[in-house]
Amino acid sequence: MRKLKDARRPEILDATLEIVAERGLDAISMRSVAQRLGLTPMALYGYFRSKEELLDAVLGRLLTEVPLPPEGAPWREVLTHLAYGMRAVAQRHPTVLPLVLTRPGISPGALRLIDRIYQALLTAGVPPGEVPRLERSLSTFVIGHVLSEVSGRFSLGTLDPSARRAQLPPEELPGHDALAAVLDGPVDSEAEFRANLDDVFVMVESRVAR
Repeated sequence: MRKLKDARRPEILDATLEIVAERGLDAISMRSVAQRLGLTPMALYGYFRSKEELLDAVLGRLLTEVPLPPEGAPWREVLTHLAYGMRAVAQRHPTVLPLVLTRPGISPGALRLIDRIYQALLTAGVPPGEVPRLERSLSTFVIGHVLSEVSGRFSLGTLDPSARRAQLPPEELPGHDALAAVLDGPVDSEAEFRANLDDVFVMVESRVAR
């Protein structure tokens, strides 16, 4: 396998992130990135063998922005630190975040992040056989929540809760009707993220107790 160049990799990743921020992930191609840098597509292949390899590197770059927790911190503190770190990265790069859900974590940055989660779960007392699955559950919760948050899925949209319910008679929405007072109240996204994270910790502790 031929050796790839390194010198301009950071510059190439910066250009790729700029294109995604401006035009979305679908705008990424070896040609579009090369044009942004004044290179030929063939020159770009000297750094990345394919668009897929470029996207893996972009994801790795994204995950290196998540600050690692201090060594020796309690497991809850470690997982909380990483969850909020991922949330902050998502808020800075909302258009790039779907990569986290669609690509495996194979870069050094991804491996370091996952390893800290593994260590935290092992420190919590989770049986080794359960650790990879719980890491996937935790990561999926955090990524899914922040993706929904930054993409607007949790926003009011064009209809407030009351107007949404008004589209159907109350007898067709008994659950909504029973929760009307709650649904019409404001949503504290910070408190909700923290509460959801605490629920994940309860799940972790339940595996330890078995």
